Amino acid sequence: MGLRHILLVLSLLAFLSASAGGALYYSALRQAAFQEAERQATTNLQLVHKSLNFFLSEHRKSAATLAAMPDIQRALRTRSSDDIYAAEVVLNRFVTTLDADVCYLMDMRGITLASSNRDAPDSFVGQDFSFRPYFRDAAMGRRGAYLALGTTSGKRGVYHSHAVYDDPDAAPIGVTVIKASIEKTEKALGLPSEDVVLVTDPQGVIFISNRDQWLFKLAWQLPDARRKQIAAKRQFGEGPWTWTGLHRLDEKHVEDRQGKRYLMHQVPVDLFQGWTILHLRDTRLIAKSIAAPFLRIVGPLVLLISVLVGLSVLVLYRKASREIRRRRNAENALRESETRYRSLYHHTPAMLHSIDPQGRLLSVSDYWAATMGYSRNEVIGRHLTDFFTPQAREYALETVFPRFFKNGFCSDISYQYVKKNGESIDVSMSAIAERDDEGRILRSLAVSIDVTQRNRAEEDLRLAKEALSQYSRELERQVSIRSGEISAILKYSPNVVYIKDTRGRYLLVNSRYEELFEVRKEDVRGKTDQDILPPAVARQFRDNDKQVLAAGRSLNMEEQIDQKDGRHTYLSVKFPIYEESGHIRGVCGIATDITALKKAQERLRRLSGSIMTNQEKERTAIARELHDELGQLLTALRMDAVWLQERIKASDARMAQRAEAMCMLIDTTIEEVRGMAIRLRPGVLDDLGLVDALEWYTTEFERRGQIACIFNHTNIPKVDNAVATAAYRIAQEALTNVARHAQATRAKVTLAMAQEDLVLAVSDDGVGFNVDAFNDGDALGLAGMRERAVLVGGTFTVSSQPGSGTRVRLIVPLNPAPLSAAIHSVPERRTEP
Repeated sequence: MGLRHILLVLSLLAFLSASAGGALYYSALRQAAFQEAERQATTNLQLVHKSLNFFLSEHRKSAATLAAMPDIQRALRTRSSDDIYAAEVVLNRFVTTLDADVCYLMDMRGITLASSNRDAPDSFVGQDFSFRPYFRDAAMGRRGAYLALGTTSGKRGVYHSHAVYDDPDAAPIGVTVIKASIEKTEKALGLPSEDVVLVTDPQGVIFISNRDQWLFKLAWQLPDARRKQIAAKRQFGEGPWTWTGLHRLDEKHVEDRQGKRYLMHQVPVDLFQGWTILHLRDTRLIAKSIAAPFLRIVGPLVLLISVLVGLSVLVLYRKASREIRRRRNAENALRESETRYRSLYHHTPAMLHSIDPQGRLLSVSDYWAATMGYSRNEVIGRHLTDFFTPQAREYALETVFPRFFKNGFCSDISYQYVKKNGESIDVSMSAIAERDDEGRILRSLAVSIDVTQRNRAEEDLRLAKEALSQYSRELERQVSIRSGEISAILKYSPNVVYIKDTRGRYLLVNSRYEELFEVRKEDVRGKTDQDILPPAVARQFRDNDKQVLAAGRSLNMEEQIDQKDGRHTYLSVKFPIYEESGHIRGVCGIATDITALKKAQERLRRLSGSIMTNQEKERTAIARELHDELGQLLTALRMDAVWLQERIKASDARMAQRAEAMCMLIDTTIEEVRGMAIRLRPGVLDDLGLVDALEWYTTEFERRGQIACIFNHTNIPKVDNAVATAAYRIAQEALTNVARHAQATRAKVTLAMAQEDLVLAVSDDGVGFNVDAFNDGDALGLAGMRERAVLVGGTFTVSSQPGSGTRVRLIVPLNPAPLSAAIHSVPERRTEP
């Protein structure tokens, strides 16, 4: 035995020497590997930092370029459908050129007017994004940059915004936004797959990552108050933002819930304050990188020594080791089996318990105790039926227990347990018996499943079925009533109503359609406009239907139909009909005869024009009378007063002073009369034209009102007298409103040419007002200005916000269409109903 011990000690010493050398060599390799890993991580993080900053700022200047586009500015100024359509064309071009996700245009209220995704289900048109920081920054004149999850699209994106200016010296009139997809940015970055790269906001929310399961989680643990702040910002959706489990060990190491450690490096994102790029590398991967060279160099030596030691030990202790190994394996197997059984027993999500033949509890699982609300010491030794309801206890003692102790099993027995807090739960119990060698039952193993929710759900389902059946009967009755009402509406409505499919084939027409076109609905169904209508009318109907299908929304349009008593004008409201899947199934049209209304409107316009023309003539006549008659009389009176003063100056000084005062009073009256004549009809407008008249009036306005007034104009050709009069009167009325209501310190009048249109603009820096709260019947003379614009074939717009001043704008074509044509053309533009 002494020799065996010596051999064993020598073998162990040799093995320990080899192991110590290998350990020292391994430690040196490990330190070098970690230094190389840290250098690579720093390099990778710098590359990701540069690439991410490039992609996140890629469209920053493009947003400014988009804001400077004339079509974008015109759409914000006019809000007309044609200009908005032109702006959408520009937005589409930018999306295609920049490979962006979406471009859109908002007014100063944050409402989206135009968007490149206007036809998509998640269109931004009409959406209010005023709560977004990028909108508020742009509205204040700053460039906006923002990372967020879209509230409408549900897609991650980087938003770049820029203010749109109509006048560089004035406040912004809108905001342009370019949104780029974060998914495209992630693909373009080429994030390393073996490492974890995270981009977090100042709160620690993970917004960009090469691990999808980490997105929208919290890198670091936050209190509930901070989570509520994140939810209030609506930047990353509705949450929840669960914690990843990461916590810092030191400045360069973090650890997750599973104990996995990472080497951490971080740098800030340049464009977004507080945002951080985190680079994590698993330390186990670094260790694996040195395992191969270590095994390749030291492995054979260690293996040789281990084999020699193993052979020696095997020869010396073969018999003893075999016996020890057998006993140890048996003990370990028994211990593992018991451990697995206990773990399974206590951690299975079901209520497990055992009772003796007297029905007393021998053991309960952790889940059983937690569900019932007791500790294990409170229930062990008590009778199982103590936890039953009275009905369940009686059923168990009289029926189930005798049968179980006779047969040794039971299955799916329904009981009601009473928890410690007095609450009752429904359970389904199954049990088997454990017997001794003689077949006597020693104990039971029972499984109870909580079926309270299932039973309640079944009862709720039964009640729901009954309610649904009653609702279906009521719904059938309501459908029958509504069908009768709709049929009556279609039959007796004075409007023309019809429905077509997407190929233009008629599906339904009402009685008025049959009467108008002298057809029967049976003959019309399945046919197209070309089959039953005159070519011109059919072409008109089909073109308008195609516009509705292309727009995907309702449109108003005028359609001309020849009838026996002449041509009639119909106002048609056409809108698409959608299937449940969201696809357009057809078009419905409702046409109303507005021929009489159109004629009445034209007569009213002509009457209004005649009244204004006569009014200008009357003003001219009164101005001439004031200037020629009253002015000459006052001049003669002054001459007499001067003569009288000279005659009595030497004899009566006091009377001479009274005569001098009379002369001064007459001079003042002459000036007032002259001013009244000029305001009624300035001669400079007739003699020198519109530019000189506005130059004179703005100068006179500044002198009389103590408000700085600037007049700018370009080369203006000679314009028609009616146009000049309308422009002058609108400017006069607008400046009068500035003096009376605006509380302004500065006003600006601009007269310019835009292609073949004359453009007059009057703006101020006053208090402004809410345009939507006023109508043509209110104050400010808006109805008169708008009426003058229409009579000369022009358009008149007012834009104002409380605290932002007011701007009125007149646009008049210098070669306008006749009045009747202008009246017809206005409602024929496609607009939303």
